[in-house]
Amino acid sequence: MTDEGWAWSDAWIFVSLVIAGKVGRHRRSPGSRRPEGVRLVDVLATAEHLNQAIPSREEIETGVRRLLGADLVSVRDGWFQVTAAGERLWRDRPRSGLTTTVDSVHGVLNRRYATTDGDWRLDDQDHTAAMVEYTGRFLPPAPRRSVENQTTIQPGPA
Repeated sequence: MTDEGWAWSDAWIFVSLVIAGKVGRHRRSPGSRRPEGVRLVDVLATAEHLNQAIPSREEIETGVRRLLGADLVSVRDGWFQVTAAGERLWRDRPRSGLTTTVDSVHGVLNRRYATTDGDWRLDDQDHTAAMVEYTGRFLPPAPRRSVENQTTIQPGPA
């Protein structure tokens, strides 16, 4: 048990898992969701969308460990799921706009849940693979150089 309380990034990871997993009651019923959950790359993309930043490896590992300790999420074979307790937290949270959802969930975590670390570690290779996939799938390609900066190779005589 730690006495530091929940970090804002813990709530950020939780909300990212909820949205990536389409757990909100306006989305899908539990029976229609993918049973395996969501992958880390999807959590990274959702987190970046929410906060215009990608969570660090440490933020992911600490957040998931704490969420596991509170029985709000589960992780199996690299797939993340929100548990029934996590769905209740999401359903019962104070309503707010998307921009303040992480803040409201952070407040709920600090008021209702002790911070106990679960047993989980984010493997360096898994994190690297997710980052590589994320940058390949979700980040825009580098801008093309303008025509005036490119050298044109002229064909030689035949």
